[in-house]
Amino acid sequence: MNAGMNARTLAVTGAVALGLLFTAGSSAHAQGTLAWDKTFPQSAGVDHQKVTFFNRLGISLVGDLYVPKNLDRSRRYPAIIVGHPYGGVKEQTSGLYAQTMAERGFITLAFDASYNGESGGQPHFIASAEAFVEDFSAAVDHLGQHALVDRDRIGVLGVCGSGGFSLAAAEIDPRIRAVATASMYDIGQSARQGLAATLDTAALKQRLQTIAAQRWAEVDGAERAMVIGTPEVLTERSTEIDREFFAYYRTPRGQHPRSTTAMTLTSGAPMSLFSAFEHLDWISPRPVLFITGDHAHSRLFSEQAYERASQPKELYVVPGAGHVDLYDRMDLIPWDKLTAFFTQHLAERAPALVGPAAR
Repeated sequence: MNAGMNARTLAVTGAVALGLLFTAGSSAHAQGTLAWDKTFPQSAGVDHQKVTFFNRLGISLVGDLYVPKNLDRSRRYPAIIVGHPYGGVKEQTSGLYAQTMAERGFITLAFDASYNGESGGQPHFIASAEAFVEDFSAAVDHLGQHALVDRDRIGVLGVCGSGGFSLAAAEIDPRIRAVATASMYDIGQSARQGLAATLDTAALKQRLQTIAAQRWAEVDGAERAMVIGTPEVLTERSTEIDREFFAYYRTPRGQHPRSTTAMTLTSGAPMSLFSAFEHLDWISPRPVLFITGDHAHSRLFSEQAYERASQPKELYVVPGAGHVDLYDRMDLIPWDKLTAFFTQHLAERAPALVGPAAR
């Protein structure tokens, strides 16, 4: 998720529609390649494979599968699905998380969300809550068919915007045995009110009027209007949130050609209906771990989710960390915490008793 995208979405007026425009045919859908095209170094201790699978909506999803080397092929192992930030792609932070957790013994899958990156769904750069939630369940489907994966030991790790979508997936898919989030965002809430504590209904209705006008314009042949999450250049008027995301998405640190950080302006209307926290109690008794930085602007989302979730739950605050720090700062991301969480909660269950002893 790009917090800058949501902060500016709050101020959407007709001027937003004058932002960067894309034609329906100018998607960033990429061709598969064997070349290493990630923003992080390749690990010598992990095998990497590109995979393709379909979600329930018929959209082709492209992912990167990471498998620890030298596994005993006669056994089955726990697996973790990793979702990328809103506007990001699997070659960035979610791939880093996936590869690192594979180094720690898990089979992992980082994938591009529907309408983004190398995954299908046309036109590209549409934000669909239904699709984004479904993508996680589709990833469970895919991993559950892998010869080395124990389908009863699959967890999910969502970073930023995918943190909210992964929670929603876990609410309705009990096959997800444990879920962790890092720098989590509820994209629906941010579409409604950004980082504000309460909803300004009048402002929301004005944004919906702007979106409605843009829909008419596109019906009549106008190009799609895009909301750009991270600015292309910084100015003296750039916010600290803009600067934080710019330092990742617009520099060699994290930039990737398929990560435009853009979503269609018209996606904002249906997204405003989405709520990641509405049914958090449905996840229990499966565990939830919320990880946030102590000075992350997104911390409020993790705190809200923690309050609404049922036990077992934990809120882990990383000292000295901001929102984007938990994208790629290896010294700040709490790897040992994540490893302990998934090791404990994706452990093999004792076999169920049968026959007289079960009585």
